[in-house]
Amino acid sequence: MRLPPARLGRLAAVPLALLAHQAALAQDAGPPVQADGAAPSSSTTQRIEVTARQSATDLRRAARVAKQIYGREELDKFGDTNALDVMRRLPGVNVGSDGPRMRGLGAGYTQILINGDPMPPGFALDQLNPSQIERIEVLRAPTAEQSAQAIAGTINIILKEAPRRSQRDLRLGLTDGSQRPMGNLNFTLGESKGPWALSLPVSLFEWKRDTHVVYERRMPGTDGATAQATQTTDADNWGWGYNLGPRLNWKFSDEQTLSLATFLQKGWWNNRFAYTPQVTQGNPVLDDDQTQHGTWENRRLNLTWVNRFTEDQRIELRAGAQQFRGTSDSTTLRQGAENLRNISSTKDEGLSQAGKYSLLLGEAHSLTAGWDLEARERTESRTVTQQGQPVLQAYEGVPFDARLRRQAFYVQDEWEISPQWQLYLGLRQETIDTESRGSAEAVNNRSSVLSPLAHLTYKFDAKGRDMVRASLTRSYRGAGIGALLARPTLAGAYTDTNAANTELAPDRVGNPALKPELATGLDIAFEKYLAGGGMWSVGVFHRRITDLVRNVTTLRTVPWATVPRWVAQPQNFSRAITQGVELEIKGRAGELMPALVDKTSALNLRASLNLYRSKVDALPGPDNRLDGQQPWTATLGFDQRLKTLPLTVGGSLSLNPAYDTQLTLAQTQRRSRTHTIDVYGQWVFRPGLSTRLAVSQGAQPFGPPNGTTTTLLAGGDFTRIERKTGPQVNLSVDIRL
Repeated sequence: MRLPPARLGRLAAVPLALLAHQAALAQDAGPPVQADGAAPSSSTTQRIEVTARQSATDLRRAARVAKQIYGREELDKFGDTNALDVMRRLPGVNVGSDGPRMRGLGAGYTQILINGDPMPPGFALDQLNPSQIERIEVLRAPTAEQSAQAIAGTINIILKEAPRRSQRDLRLGLTDGSQRPMGNLNFTLGESKGPWALSLPVSLFEWKRDTHVVYERRMPGTDGATAQATQTTDADNWGWGYNLGPRLNWKFSDEQTLSLATFLQKGWWNNRFAYTPQVTQGNPVLDDDQTQHGTWENRRLNLTWVNRFTEDQRIELRAGAQQFRGTSDSTTLRQGAENLRNISSTKDEGLSQAGKYSLLLGEAHSLTAGWDLEARERTESRTVTQQGQPVLQAYEGVPFDARLRRQAFYVQDEWEISPQWQLYLGLRQETIDTESRGSAEAVNNRSSVLSPLAHLTYKFDAKGRDMVRASLTRSYRGAGIGALLARPTLAGAYTDTNAANTELAPDRVGNPALKPELATGLDIAFEKYLAGGGMWSVGVFHRRITDLVRNVTTLRTVPWATVPRWVAQPQNFSRAITQGVELEIKGRAGELMPALVDKTSALNLRASLNLYRSKVDALPGPDNRLDGQQPWTATLGFDQRLKTLPLTVGGSLSLNPAYDTQLTLAQTQRRSRTHTIDVYGQWVFRPGLSTRLAVSQGAQPFGPPNGTTTTLLAGGDFTRIERKTGPQVNLSVDIRL
């Protein structure tokens, strides 16, 4: 009979615990005495429970499918105040304006999960404190149990569970703001009594950051002739909010448990842009000054019941409810007076129900079948006025409703064929129906994808120190409700529908006829685990994508204007191929480089290098890559615990090169090289009391790196946007009460 590593660890620890117990008894002068003075009966039985805690590397090594796991050590290391700052240091993960992205691919290609479920609409990752996260799992290829909307991969954020013992953890922090330090507080209360376990994490936070922004444009001006100008601003961004994540576990018996997990996130945000223009040529169209403010609120509740009604059979049922509320009020100012005002509100509510039944077919063979159902309703209201007069009355001010129904059924077979071979086979059928209704007739869209999935692991030895993992999968990217909605949004500087706009400032509209992008993927990786806890890996991947979606800008006659307008609309554009090589190494320096570093050194090293290549068939080379995919990315990092002082220091460096992307036959996008540097120091005063100072340089607030993006037309017109912010300093104190 073969046992998983976690169970082997617990069984191995039991004899040691019993030996220690007997040694303690041998040192006593006599038998233990109870409170009433009577000796205990010889028939008294004491239960000893020993739990072995596995490291993130151990969990990664034992996983049935290829995944990277990052636990508390990586989450706490740099004293980050939001989850996005943690993610931008993970190997193969970048953070852009659209959130975290894997393998250089943009929004929608990377699946974001919270506790294994799709991230709720409007969930603010940049306002989720790492202290509320138990670990982050990064999967390169999808599994049947989770949605296959993961062409680039999946990032699964596991929130903290209810503890098995009492817990009182407090973190107080200060972050530099533009005028004064910003405060944040994180407190976790945990209690366990009998069959009950309760956890209550609380986060309070505020922020205020300045970002230096430069807009440079060369395009037709107000008189139609070529014009060029530069506008600069120090954009203010500030706000505050809080998170609550109560969790309650109830253990009816060793076979049956019930857990209730809730999450509440609420915040208020503000932006302000005041431009200084510099005209170089002609009569340019300039952006107005702007003020924005709004709120967001997320509520989520999940109930999970697990019952192992025989040794070979297990069932898990889940039910959930979620609610999002968001408001926004944006006003542009021209010469100090109100010009354009956009007031909007969004409400998104959903119910979900899922379950799975698992059956052991032998000592190392299990079969699982499950389902995943979701129903969501979204209501949006948007009113746009210019100098008090309505804009696009046929579209604006009319409530927009959308409904989404998602259903998935899957089966997966996990089989440990031998101590060296492990096989995972899965099949998932997922269907998404959307219906949107505004001022026009209802628009319906259905996407249905059948995803066969296969993962194979070969261990060169029974201990699993060296292994090869391979995956052959079908994944997809479904169109969001916003991309399907045929409701136009006017270019902000060209709201006069009796006049033309420009190709670099198009109106935008959705496409109800969009089909999902489908990808057939192959992943192969070699992993080597070292005796001292280090590891290194090298992997390759290949994705063949059909029905690639890209925004295409064309000049056409539209119903919302009396003259032809330039319009950007998502379309199923082409087929594409993306592939790459991924390398990662981490561990103690003395183990990785024994000839250069003493084996007793407390220096730890980590590094990664990722090489990417992609090709869009409908465009000529050499820069016909997928949008936003850089040619390569690299990270370097170290941690050093000093021997003479209770101090640990470390740092991290992330690098991305400059590159061009051919968006269409007429448009090219150029991105500058970027880099971010992080350093930290942690001083431990005593167990349970420490302070941490961290400095980050090169990243904008909430993750994206500083840099410049330029969009060029074949005729010579262009827009250039440069964003840059100063270093960010975080000071925190961790107290275990």
